[in-house]
Amino acid sequence: MLGSVPTLCPSQPSKSTVETHTKMSLVAVPFYQKRHKHFDQSYRNTQTRYLLDEYAAKKRASTRSSSQKSFTQESSSERASSQTSLGRTTCRLCAKRLNAESEEEHERKRRYQSLEASYGEAKRERFLRELAELEENVHLARSHAQSKLDRYAIQQMVEDKLAWERPTFEERMSRAPEILVRLRSHTVWERMNVKLCFTVQGFPTPVVQWYKDGILICQAEEPGKYRIESKYGVHTLEINRADFDDTATYSAVATNAHGQVSTNAAVVVRRFRGDEEPFHSVGLPIGLPLSSVIPYMHFDVQFLEKFGVTFRREGETVTLKCTLLVTPELKRVQPRAEWYRDDVLVKESKWTKMFFGEGQASLSFSHLNKDDEGLYTLRIVSRGGINEHSAFLFVRDADPLVTGAPGAPMDLQCHDANRDYVIVTWKPPNTTTESPVIGYFIDRCEVGTDNWIQCNDAPVKICKYPVTGLFEGRSYIFRVRAVNNAGVSRPSRVSEAVAALDPIDLKRLQAVHLEGDKEIVVYQDELEGDAQIPGPPTNVHASEISRTYVVLSWDPPVPRGKEPLMYFIEKSVVGSGSWQRVNAQTAVRSPRYAVFDLAEGKSYVFRVLSANKHGLSEPSEITSPVQAQDTIVIPSAPGRVLASRNTKTSVVVQWEPPKQQDDLLGYYVDCCVAGSNVWEPCNHKPIGYNRFVVHGLTTGEQYIFRVKAVNAVGTSENSQESDVIKVQAALTVPSYPYGITLLNCDGHSMTLGWKVPKFSGGAPILGYYIDKREAHHKNWHEVNAAPIQERILTVYGLTEGSSYEFKIAATNLAGIGQPSDPSELFKCEAWTMPEPGPAYDLTFCEVRDTSLVMLWKAPVYSGSSPVSGYFVDYREEDAGEWVTVNEATTANRYLKVSDLHQGKTYVFRVRAVNASGVGKPSDTSEPVLVEARPGTKEISAGVDEEGNIYLSFDCQEMTDASQFTWCKSYEDIGDNERFKVETVGDHSKLYFKHPDKEDLGTYSVSVSDTDGVSSSFVLDPQELERLMALSNEIKNPTIPLKSELAYEIFDKGQVRFWLQAEHLSPDASYRFIINDREVSDSETHKIKCDKATGIIEMVMDRFTVENEGTYTVQIHDGNAKNQSSLVLIGDAFRAVLDEAEFQRKEFLRKQGPHFAEYLHWDVTEDCDVRLVCKVANTKKETVFKWLKDDVLYETEKLPDLEKGVCELLIPKLSKKDHGEYKATLKDERGQDVSVLEIAGKVYDDMILAMSRVCGASASPLKILCTPEGIRLQCFMKYFTEEMKVNWYHKDAKVASSEHMRIGGSEDMAWLQICEPTEKDKGKYTFEIFDGKDNHQRSLDLSGQAFDEAFAEFQQLKAAAFAEKNRGKVVGGLPDVVTIMEGKTLNLTCTVFGNPDPEVVWFKNDKDIELSEHFSVKVEQAKYVSLTIKGVTSEDSGKYSMNVKNKYGGEKIDVTISVYKHGEKIPDVSPPQQAKPKLIPASASQ
Repeated sequence: MLGSVPTLCPSQPSKSTVETHTKMSLVAVPFYQKRHKHFDQSYRNTQTRYLLDEYAAKKRASTRSSSQKSFTQESSSERASSQTSLGRTTCRLCAKRLNAESEEEHERKRRYQSLEASYGEAKRERFLRELAELEENVHLARSHAQSKLDRYAIQQMVEDKLAWERPTFEERMSRAPEILVRLRSHTVWERMNVKLCFTVQGFPTPVVQWYKDGILICQAEEPGKYRIESKYGVHTLEINRADFDDTATYSAVATNAHGQVSTNAAVVVRRFRGDEEPFHSVGLPIGLPLSSVIPYMHFDVQFLEKFGVTFRREGETVTLKCTLLVTPELKRVQPRAEWYRDDVLVKESKWTKMFFGEGQASLSFSHLNKDDEGLYTLRIVSRGGINEHSAFLFVRDADPLVTGAPGAPMDLQCHDANRDYVIVTWKPPNTTTESPVIGYFIDRCEVGTDNWIQCNDAPVKICKYPVTGLFEGRSYIFRVRAVNNAGVSRPSRVSEAVAALDPIDLKRLQAVHLEGDKEIVVYQDELEGDAQIPGPPTNVHASEISRTYVVLSWDPPVPRGKEPLMYFIEKSVVGSGSWQRVNAQTAVRSPRYAVFDLAEGKSYVFRVLSANKHGLSEPSEITSPVQAQDTIVIPSAPGRVLASRNTKTSVVVQWEPPKQQDDLLGYYVDCCVAGSNVWEPCNHKPIGYNRFVVHGLTTGEQYIFRVKAVNAVGTSENSQESDVIKVQAALTVPSYPYGITLLNCDGHSMTLGWKVPKFSGGAPILGYYIDKREAHHKNWHEVNAAPIQERILTVYGLTEGSSYEFKIAATNLAGIGQPSDPSELFKCEAWTMPEPGPAYDLTFCEVRDTSLVMLWKAPVYSGSSPVSGYFVDYREEDAGEWVTVNEATTANRYLKVSDLHQGKTYVFRVRAVNASGVGKPSDTSEPVLVEARPGTKEISAGVDEEGNIYLSFDCQEMTDASQFTWCKSYEDIGDNERFKVETVGDHSKLYFKHPDKEDLGTYSVSVSDTDGVSSSFVLDPQELERLMALSNEIKNPTIPLKSELAYEIFDKGQVRFWLQAEHLSPDASYRFIINDREVSDSETHKIKCDKATGIIEMVMDRFTVENEGTYTVQIHDGNAKNQSSLVLIGDAFRAVLDEAEFQRKEFLRKQGPHFAEYLHWDVTEDCDVRLVCKVANTKKETVFKWLKDDVLYETEKLPDLEKGVCELLIPKLSKKDHGEYKATLKDERGQDVSVLEIAGKVYDDMILAMSRVCGASASPLKILCTPEGIRLQCFMKYFTEEMKVNWYHKDAKVASSEHMRIGGSEDMAWLQICEPTEKDKGKYTFEIFDGKDNHQRSLDLSGQAFDEAFAEFQQLKAAAFAEKNRGKVVGGLPDVVTIMEGKTLNLTCTVFGNPDPEVVWFKNDKDIELSEHFSVKVEQAKYVSLTIKGVTSEDSGKYSMNVKNKYGGEKIDVTISVYKHGEKIPDVSPPQQAKPKLIPASASQ
């Protein structure tokens, strides 16, 4: 082997060696060499040659040196031996020493040679190992090279074969364009780049064109603006540095020979605003908007305005919109809005567009079809949950093209698409008002054309049809038209586009990878063997059977061969033995086929043959016998139909499903006004559930309903009709009565009265049930078994001297409502007083900011003489004394109480009066807040278009159960012949049939089932006269004028004379008269009339002294006429002339930037001073500045000159804000300045204006007791010592002193009375002066108020001492103790108090008698224990310990539960420390 090395590794390597190294270098290339091209690809060859050459040279040198050494040693040994043998002069001793030395030298050389040989052997073995590895690598490189050459040869063979078969391959691969990834909308900031991308496939490769708002984008028109690229089916449009004008809808259209598709997206370019700055990412030079991805965070969503039930017709447009309040309001982060139709998510399409933002969510329909009908739900989704709102959208049929023709079919779907056919399904229309549908026509249209082709010659009777004869690779859309005896309907909405392709083709595609990253896609049959004639199809079966056709399906043959495949279908009548070719004229390329023209009642068998250009296969296996018949039948009629009340305009209809319900598509519901026999459809698209809410009905009308079921075969018979139902609100039980009052008592019976429930439940109250119970009894007893209708009842069989309480429940058709709260205890004692009893049933209406109207009923017990009148008293709730409203008694049982304080809560009572005096007052009414409800409306009087006088009232708060009640003098009008009431929705009118003086009086209206909505109107003689005159004008028409003749001066000094009539017909005429001379339209007098708005005008360009005089306009319109005049003489004329000249001069000033309104000031509600000016004629370059004392005044943000208003807010004005304030405008056209100096009188006026706001906001004086004394406080929005305020005590002005200190803070003024005495009693008044009015707040600090305040002051001083020294438990006791019988229980705790407290134990609130069984120990007046020896079950109960001294104490309760030995320990909650109950000092005495 060693000798062969030099021949293998010569200094000049052979060609074969170099090739071997080259192949190896191609196989094992390091990763860094693959990525970096600057490395030499043959560096491994050079390194290998260098190592082999170096190894061979070293080996040759070592071999040569070893040969020379061995030769030298042999010669030297021979010479030594010869000398020894020949020389006899050496002694024996020396010879022996020489021999030893030579042997030692020889041994040393032998050992050296042995070491050198072992080292050489190791090097040899290492070299052989490396050489073997090298040979293995060379072999591996040869294998890889051979495999690559083989693959290359296969590639060449495939490409050569494809070159021959490319026309057939391209024909098979041809298909219309299809978008895989659509365009996505973008919202960006200005000066950002926008890239729109989409992916499309098709063969031949589609040509893509880009459009902006429908206009073709041309890169040459704006070089550098757009960049369009197409690579590997991905098409890109990049907009460079987008600006606001780039906001548009961008579309991409892909087209090839087989069709056309498009996609579009919106690009919104936003500008930076002060309150809408972009988010600046760290390290980025541009601002980016925050992500629009819905965050995982919580939003509170409230629906402010909601879309309701909507009715539209096909072809119309509609928008469903909700106004929302989203909290928190984040401009760039929003919850997600989702729209659903019948619980199916709605997506944007060419029919629907969605919008969400700016506080609203909307869904818009550009062209409605019945497909759009359904229950629409808006869901706002966030971390906080889902907020949703739903309402139904009804879409009626459009007017038919032929009278009596049916409506259009709907919900068109395409199924099972293949190379040359597709199955189309739809839903039938509702034909309630038309004759039944007898069939359908199906039309198809190739995408990209407008050529509709009818697919069937005769109408098909079921809602499914297989369309054949399609061209492979082309895309189609479909529509359906219904036919009845009257004609053909409008077409349905077109289907989604569907391509005529075999979905199995995709499964047969296979990718072949070539060298590098290249690959080609071929069909699997391209790699099959040389099969020529295909095999027979398999799995032939009837996939769908109907009365008119049978659909056959099968699997392609395996192997199928490389040539295009087609099929032939044969049929045979069972038993005939003969076969008939079905598609003899047309080859079928899809593995499905619809066979028509089958004889009814006969059974057929089928078989299929496959064929290509090489020949025809054997027939497939024969199918089982098939008979053409409908596999599904018309459903049976639905069962019982029930209708129930829902709202004032809707009814809930429910029904039982039909017994025969094969493949139901849904139901149609019809309605009919009872007695009319005219049926109308309620829904126009089948609903899939057996419950439906019918909307749009007339309130109070009676209806009946019926239902029919629908499937693909047709519509069932109508169900039985429902019972007649009246449309009105659904019923609920009434609320509870209240205000139970004792009206009379004779010692054995009591007469009770009560108030009607606030809510009736939508139906009249049928009566009341009363229960009673005696004091200290638990059980209630029924008073009346049957309901009573009156709200007054005498309860008999009572015990004199006993006390009773009562509760009452109301009932209506819906049932019995909740009972009232128990009344107070009434004692059964006979009434014998001569004065009348109490009035009852106090009610209130027309509650406004300072007044209300009170009504009541007369007493049941009148006393010794009839009731002659009433007094009404009131007071503030829980404070003050009763104040009598009327000085003299009123005979009416109603009274308007005025001069009340807004925002205060009052209670009222009524006292009846007879000859014997004033009787017992009524029960105190419920508290009434004197404040008008937000949005309160009043009764308005008017005259309608026919001259009828009416009173009108609107109530937006009414419910479905609410009713309007009109009264005169607070007595129900009822069926009075003088009036007519008309109510529509939330609007009610009271018409006067024959108005005259008898109709004068007070009219009122109330709305039931609301929170006291009511109003009144006083029809006095003046108002009646006004209404009568207006009625006369309408019945005797004149031309009403919205505006009399007036003048207007334009900016350039032009004068316009004009008036406006309410209405002018096209035949109306007019003329202008100046100084009794008619003028016509000319250059000096430009006259025109807009009859649509009723405006007649004349414009004079130049107004001079010659134009002084009288101006008149006369109008004639049919029988009506009118005129209006304007006199401009003397001072009036000179004022107009001067104003015209001034405006002409102002026009010149306003050519540059200027102030439309100069600086002025006002005070905000928050008591801040605001400087305001208005600017005009500005542009972007205009500079606006605020200056104070000629120094630039810095503000947080510059004013937006585009808005035209500039404001400077000075919060909490003080003397530091003195100075001269300027506002300046300047640009190249000129400048303008406005100046306002805040000092002197201006500053004083500002303080007074602030005082006016603060005085109005000042709160009532409040008492605050402190350990130092009594403080009187008045709160307000802002307070400063510069305001003119004074304090008065007993009408004497108070000066600040040590005893009475005056001060305040930013929001409060106060007066501190230190160490108050009796002298400090009296009335205190706080006064703030605003320049015109004094705002005062008073408080009477005397009597009980002073005593209570003084007592509280004393208590505050003593409170800390008392709290510190009262009796208390320091170490507590458990609240529950469980112990077994026979044990000893010891309860121990620690107490404290100064003086030492007294400790008392109780059992079940009774004193414990001390004995051997019970013992109590108190040690050191600190440690207390209770010991129970031998506990028994009788010891169970509540034990209490009272610890008290003169400052008060505490009470602790402990529950002890004793169980017997062997019993399970009772389940109780874990014991906790008992909580003490405070014993006040008064109770401890």
